[in-house]
Amino acid sequence: MTDQRERRMLLDTAGLYFRAFHGVPDTVRAPNGMPVNAVRGLLDMLARLASEFQPSEIVACWDDDWRPQWRVDLIPTYKTHRVAEAQPADGGPPIEEVPALLTPQVAVIRDVLTALGVPVLGSPNHEADDVIGTLASHSPMPVDVVTGDRDLFQLVDDARDVRVIYTGRGMARLEILTNDALESKYGVAPVQYADFAALRGDASDGLPGVPGVGEKTAATLLSSYGSLDGIVRAAADSGSGMTPPMRARILAAADYLAVAPAVVEVVRDLELTPFDARIRVSNREQEAELDRLSADWGLAASMKRAQAALAVLTG
Repeated sequence: MTDQRERRMLLDTAGLYFRAFHGVPDTVRAPNGMPVNAVRGLLDMLARLASEFQPSEIVACWDDDWRPQWRVDLIPTYKTHRVAEAQPADGGPPIEEVPALLTPQVAVIRDVLTALGVPVLGSPNHEADDVIGTLASHSPMPVDVVTGDRDLFQLVDDARDVRVIYTGRGMARLEILTNDALESKYGVAPVQYADFAALRGDASDGLPGVPGVGEKTAATLLSSYGSLDGIVRAAADSGSGMTPPMRARILAAADYLAVAPAVVEVVRDLELTPFDARIRVSNREQEAELDRLSADWGLAASMKRAQAALAVLTG
């Protein structure tokens, strides 16, 4: 039986620091002149999230591979529009298009999180979504997933007390998604969400979806046939009651629908490096490192807010 206070918070880290970068002016600079708007913004987000939701653990989930080749092999358009024009001359993995002023801040973000005692956790050949999926599916305690990525709505699970804190409308208008909230918003259950996303498609991820099938139609199909497999079976059956035009659309997209679930569904069974994400009192060595980072990068106010918010949770 876990203590009532125990709750694990999983951060979709890249999504948060991109949001911070675009939300805080790049005139916010370190003493050496480098922009630190994403670093400061992320620290302020961390302080806000810790204060409002009071987790007992925080994990910063990381994209060790932002565009895994195995997903691209299934759907070649997967995240194609995010690939930077300049690519490695040695034929290495594609580079994600990241604003030039954000790139040097990513290493600082990682250093700051580590110094605060927040483990940074990734997995080879997988995205942060897959790390989140694995941790949320096997957590010994309730979970809050903090993300602006709708694909992670598939993890919502009232029975296991897994919620999504959705940042898509901004930090001032956070949405907490439970089973009922998700069904009210989209008309589908969490277990149907990956199928729903595959049908609808997602331009931000390069997923084409089924032409002519938007959110309402996808929800209606899932309500009628239960799952993507059920929809495909109904399309192949002239006596299923599905209209001929819809049957034609589904059958025309059969190749895409055969592979889309494997791309949209998050991995839930990764072997991850052991970690300790408990929020606890900083030792002298950590305090010294935080002071150094704060001075080097001009983070004083934001760092203090994050430290104060986390310190409250150690009592």
